[in-house]
Amino acid sequence: MRKTLPEKYYLSHFHEFLRFFEGQSKHLLHARSQQFIGDFKALPEDQQCIVARAANRKYAVVNRAHFTYEEIHQPQQQLDALVDTGWFGPLSRAPLHDVAAVLTKADIIELLGCYHSTRGLASATKPALASQLNSYIAEQGWPASWSCDHYLYCEFDEHLRFLLFLYFGNTRGRLNQFSMRDLGIMRTRDDSASGEAVARFDDADEASAAWYYAKELQALPYATPAHRQALAGAWFPPVNSAVGQQLQDKYCLKLGQSLLDEAPGLALDVLAQGEGDNAREKWLRELYKSGDKDTVKAELESIIDNPASDTLLAFAEDFYARKYHKKRTSAVTDMLRNASRVLALDESQNQQVERGVIAWYKRRGIAAWRTENRLWRVLFGLTFWELLYNQGALVNEFDRRPQPLRHNDFYARYGDEIEALLAKLATPADMLRHVTQQAAAHFGKVNSLFMWSQQLLETPKVLLQQGDYPATQQLLRMMCKDFASLRDGFPDIMVADNGLRFEEIKAPGDQLRRNQLISIQRLQQAGFDVTITQVNWVRDPQQPYAVVDIETTGGNASYHRITEVGIAKVVNGEIVDRWESLINPQRRIPSSITRLTGISDDMVADAPLFAEVADSIAAFTEDCVFVAHNVNFDYGFIKQEFARLEQPYRRPKLCTVREMRKAFPGLPSYSLAALTQHFGIGMDRHHRALSDANAAAALLLMTQEATPADVN
Repeated sequence: MRKTLPEKYYLSHFHEFLRFFEGQSKHLLHARSQQFIGDFKALPEDQQCIVARAANRKYAVVNRAHFTYEEIHQPQQQLDALVDTGWFGPLSRAPLHDVAAVLTKADIIELLGCYHSTRGLASATKPALASQLNSYIAEQGWPASWSCDHYLYCEFDEHLRFLLFLYFGNTRGRLNQFSMRDLGIMRTRDDSASGEAVARFDDADEASAAWYYAKELQALPYATPAHRQALAGAWFPPVNSAVGQQLQDKYCLKLGQSLLDEAPGLALDVLAQGEGDNAREKWLRELYKSGDKDTVKAELESIIDNPASDTLLAFAEDFYARKYHKKRTSAVTDMLRNASRVLALDESQNQQVERGVIAWYKRRGIAAWRTENRLWRVLFGLTFWELLYNQGALVNEFDRRPQPLRHNDFYARYGDEIEALLAKLATPADMLRHVTQQAAAHFGKVNSLFMWSQQLLETPKVLLQQGDYPATQQLLRMMCKDFASLRDGFPDIMVADNGLRFEEIKAPGDQLRRNQLISIQRLQQAGFDVTITQVNWVRDPQQPYAVVDIETTGGNASYHRITEVGIAKVVNGEIVDRWESLINPQRRIPSSITRLTGISDDMVADAPLFAEVADSIAAFTEDCVFVAHNVNFDYGFIKQEFARLEQPYRRPKLCTVREMRKAFPGLPSYSLAALTQHFGIGMDRHHRALSDANAAAALLLMTQEATPADVN
């Protein structure tokens, strides 16, 4: 049943939002923000409704003609009163990015047409057009011929956005999230700390400094060259918080990059002020290009001796080796070139290479699992759940990422508790029991680390039962110390082959990313066997193919159903097994279909439902390439039947129509009947599933003979 909200829900939400700043976060507000809250509460209720409605809009420019809400008494008169008291102002007072956000690209071009010809403007970007408009408005004012009186600027927007930043911890948070929470659209952490317990910053100066960089980042795309250069020469507020440092780093990087062509000296000055990994790396690269190699060398040596993070250390070691030791290739390239194994995989797996490698191992009796980041994020999250999500971890119910992970200071805060917990979990059995208990206690709770599922503990259980437990504990400790560098980039699969190892799978053309290099190196340092497997595409004769044909009640998978399934399994050029069954479609079979296939309602009356054979079909086609003549038809119906059972069904696909066109071009028709007649392929019963599947299998074998298998 659809939920409904009270008449003035938005006003209730706004007051709920403001109450957050009556508690622990009150000390983050300077006098102007406190005055804004007090002035709002002093407004008559109807005017509060107008302000709250405007605050819920995405942008600070609103069209007053849209304020026609029945629950507000005389809304236009209320708006006039709010204009008189300074809550709303003319469009000319709005920042450029707010004007540009509300106006369409066509609106901006129309406005520019009041100043000059619009020829050639259609190809320009919206920010570039908005920048032009801003220049003309600054020089000549708004064009008299264009009426903008119906637009109003929310003069309180600066205060509102600052409060939203403090509440949500980013510039994307909006008040409509309260409505989505109440409607059940957005899940929140109802067990989070209240505003009385924790604040995002220690004091108002920290909060203001972080907000400076957050708002300037939003405005930067619309800045003119002169404005960017002015920003570069302006005072940069110092930051003492992790959030502030992250924002300052991003701001210095973006501003510095934008200045590289027009003012390279200023660009280097700006980049040098960034304290984060990205800005420091960019600064050192650009400084090296400028010729100041001695300074770069000294800085790199300082980073290597005392690294701020694993990410920065990896860059410094690699850059130092290549630029000062005359090493020609990067560490990433070296690791990829020195891949410890090369695997020849059937080309049919090129859309899901990791699944293909796992299936390749399975055919050889070797167990393998898809792991990537999920394994380690699950194990990390469940092991340290109580520390991560204690009463100081989340500022409010909308938070997902714990503060210690956001600030990357988890070990600095809780080092003693972390070590005590790891010591307590002395054996793999202790750890497995612990994470199982945590999963049972917290299943389904919102978090930023992983998605819950019934198979959540499958791979952690294998790791704990078969892996190197001291290495597991050491890697978890590394994640605690620098989660920012080890939150992703982990190898694709885990393989049980004379011990447990991890493999990063790389298909031809794939690159090894920096975060993958770091995670692989840390796994190796912890004591794990980690390899990079490079895949070469071949046609593997041992790759099984499930050649499928179905009969249906009609042509649309959304509402027609399957009446028969036939499957021929092909391995190494031979049909090695077959599967077939009539299916009760649970609906009448049209007479035209019966005439075509010979399958009647009476024939399927006692046949199994698809739900009763789904497991058999899934097992028979597992690790196979799904082949059919016009494959999307058969695959679409099979996948839809599994979807009705709320089960996934994914197989690589191959179409015999396409393959026959490639192998035997120029034939008059590529229908199944025409091809079987042309090549003399026997058909027992055309338009019966197994008969057609056998015929399609014969076509598949013909295409494979035309393109012989590669030798493994």
